[in-house]
Amino acid sequence: MKLAAWLATGELRAHPGRLLVALAAIAIGVALGLAVQLINASAATEFSQAVRATTGQADFEIRGPRGGFDDRVLERVAADPAVAVASPMVEVDALVLDGAETRNETRILKVIGIDPFRAGQVTPALIGVPAADEEGMALLADDALFLSPAAQAWLGVAPGQTLGLQSGLEVVTLRIAGGLPGARPRQRLATLDIGAAQWRLARLGVLTRIAVRLKSGSDLAMAKARIAALLPSGVFIAAPEDADVRASNLSRAYRVNLDVLALVALFTGAFLVFSTQTLAVARRRGEFALLRTLGWPARQLQAYVVAESAALGGAGSLLGAFAGIGVARFALDLLGGDLGGGYFAGIVPALIVDTPTVGGFVLLGVLAAAAGSLMPALEIARAEPAQALKSGAEAISAHGMGRDWPGIALLLAGAVLTQLPPIDGLPVAGYLAIVCWLVGGISLMPGLAGRTFAACARWLDVRAGGWPFAFLSLQRLAAAPSQAGIALAGVVASFALMVAMAIMVGSFRDSVDRWLGRVLAAPLYFRVPAGGNSAFVPPEALTAIAAQPQLERFEWLRILQLDLDPRRPPVTLMARTLDKRDPGRRIPLTGAALPPEAVKVGSVPVWVSEAMVDLYGWSVGSRQRLPLAGQAVDVTVAGVWRDFARQHGTVTMALDDYRRLTGDEGITDGALWPKPGIAPRELAETIRRAVPATRQLEFAEPGEIRAASLRIFDRSFAVTYLLEGVAIVIGLAGIGASFSAQVLVRAREFGMLRHLGMTRREVLRLLGLEAGGLTLFGIAAGGVLGLAIALVLIRVVNPQSFHWNMDIAVPWRLLGAVTVLLLVAAVSTALLAARQATGPGPVHAVREDW
Repeated sequence: MKLAAWLATGELRAHPGRLLVALAAIAIGVALGLAVQLINASAATEFSQAVRATTGQADFEIRGPRGGFDDRVLERVAADPAVAVASPMVEVDALVLDGAETRNETRILKVIGIDPFRAGQVTPALIGVPAADEEGMALLADDALFLSPAAQAWLGVAPGQTLGLQSGLEVVTLRIAGGLPGARPRQRLATLDIGAAQWRLARLGVLTRIAVRLKSGSDLAMAKARIAALLPSGVFIAAPEDADVRASNLSRAYRVNLDVLALVALFTGAFLVFSTQTLAVARRRGEFALLRTLGWPARQLQAYVVAESAALGGAGSLLGAFAGIGVARFALDLLGGDLGGGYFAGIVPALIVDTPTVGGFVLLGVLAAAAGSLMPALEIARAEPAQALKSGAEAISAHGMGRDWPGIALLLAGAVLTQLPPIDGLPVAGYLAIVCWLVGGISLMPGLAGRTFAACARWLDVRAGGWPFAFLSLQRLAAAPSQAGIALAGVVASFALMVAMAIMVGSFRDSVDRWLGRVLAAPLYFRVPAGGNSAFVPPEALTAIAAQPQLERFEWLRILQLDLDPRRPPVTLMARTLDKRDPGRRIPLTGAALPPEAVKVGSVPVWVSEAMVDLYGWSVGSRQRLPLAGQAVDVTVAGVWRDFARQHGTVTMALDDYRRLTGDEGITDGALWPKPGIAPRELAETIRRAVPATRQLEFAEPGEIRAASLRIFDRSFAVTYLLEGVAIVIGLAGIGASFSAQVLVRAREFGMLRHLGMTRREVLRLLGLEAGGLTLFGIAAGGVLGLAIALVLIRVVNPQSFHWNMDIAVPWRLLGAVTVLLLVAAVSTALLAARQATGPGPVHAVREDW
């Protein structure tokens, strides 16, 4: 142990920069991975606990679509002999109007209407406490609202004041009668009497949930079966734990993909450790051989090399753990609990630092660093001491690196993995395919580089008189493929992963941009504020809008949420003005659609997004049952379309069919075509003046919608952009560490060249050409490998995670800029290191051979 510590500290003193670069790579990987995991876990936990607070002591709950179900269901449920209490609720995400103009933001408040007498027995946390100056009957008042402490602080209000909420297109003013001391500290929530909620928020005759507590000794399964038989279509019985599963499924694909992308930095760091540790072992080859000669066993020497890297990984992991906790705190404040993904709107989670999670990431960093040192450790243990002493430190080798069959086997295994289906909805095989292709591609680099440089050298052989330094550089690279493979490992890994992420994000953004150009056909659009479900445009307002003389034509759209599976996020129902014979004019179909005559009489044609095909198996021509207005409607899938706005599934039907089946005449969105010569902005102002109720609507032109949508996209992928930058930085650092270490190891080689008559400037020129050629080869190989990985991300990972398909778009400008950066960094680092290595003079450089 004393000897090992002496060797490690000596290496650290001799080359602190190289070790610090490897340590920083591990630290960055651990920090990013841990930060993403802590943020996601904190948000999911806060969301789950907030949902559980509204479930209380219920044995199960009855839940319907977001728009609600007939409140007469309550009578049937309460009449069951096993039911002790059935507590009804009306849940509305209401738009807060007070101060909206000055704050310039959309604020959505969750409002729950409760029966105080029944809620006290099931969900006591929802019972408000009247303020001191309120009467005892405030809980039953038709205008009394009770706010949680977090909601009061967020909205800047207190008991005794009023709050304006939107219902339809009207403003409902309620007084704040007290607080909700039972709410969670960060839960933004409001409650009021259920009758007042139904009346004030346009939910007459509607419930959204019923919390059920059974009598002691009742059979839970039998009670569920009896009650389930009484429920209308689209209304489910859900266990309390289903809320946790539902909350997790809401953002699981997004969270897992962020975790995997965050580990890219750690994975790249492992290759950097491999590169730097291999060169460190090669430089100390003579020292290790001497230790073997003096009696240190090969196995202990091998364990020392691995332990040295593990210690480096441990230091980097601890540093990364502290940094990750700090990054998580900052990101929660800046981007929220969903990191810009929009999954946990309204949730303000407190950071939960989970010790096992932190420990797991620290261990992962240690293992990554140790894995990077396995090959050099095995090589030094296999080396014969006498031969190592004779050959000197410049003899760098990597046992097995020149063999092609392991790399080919990994590439074939990756190809097989890309054909496998997802596991539990996650593209596990796709991620493994990426790992196989990355490791396999890098393992092929020595042999491929040797053959490539040898072929180039043969081509230059007859022209050597014209390019002698290029010829010598190619000969040297062809003669030392193992050294080339060591230097290429970090370059190829970082550049391939950076290329893959850049192509994936660029393709996604380009596809979204073109999709928006396809779906935004009208010159002017309006919608109710996003995020809530309390706003809608009533029929009388629609009639007034349609009567405007400046309006040539219009199309209406109604969007609402339906539950097809209580453990999955809701599906979006989109009822819109649509030509059934040519639906492709309004929705981007992915294939041919069924004509109206192909749909059987009595069945309603619908067009579904790609997610519905993947998640629920709704294929073209299939007949399904769609819960709508409390009844199961027979529908036929007439086509599949691409929807980049909703990942959990969308069902589109003609607006006239929807109105006929439900009787709902309201809408949430509209597309307007002004008459010739009328500007869209002019039409919007005319409608606002003529129909004052529309002042709460959001009017926008297609360009504004596209710009806002792309801003949301960029915000959602902010972490991915950060990881791209990290991959570039790690790649630059890896190139610097690899080339500087290689140059220092080859000091005696440069001394011999100086003895043979080459000047110092010529040696620098030779090395610059060598570094440039090797880097260009690494960039080309990394580019090809990155493109292959990008295809897996685009064709396998994204469809299996988010059920989106996209076209490939390569960001040539970004890749060109990064290529120039890497090339300049490689050549500059090699030249700087060469100046140091060739500075002492040729005699000093070869003194050990005398």
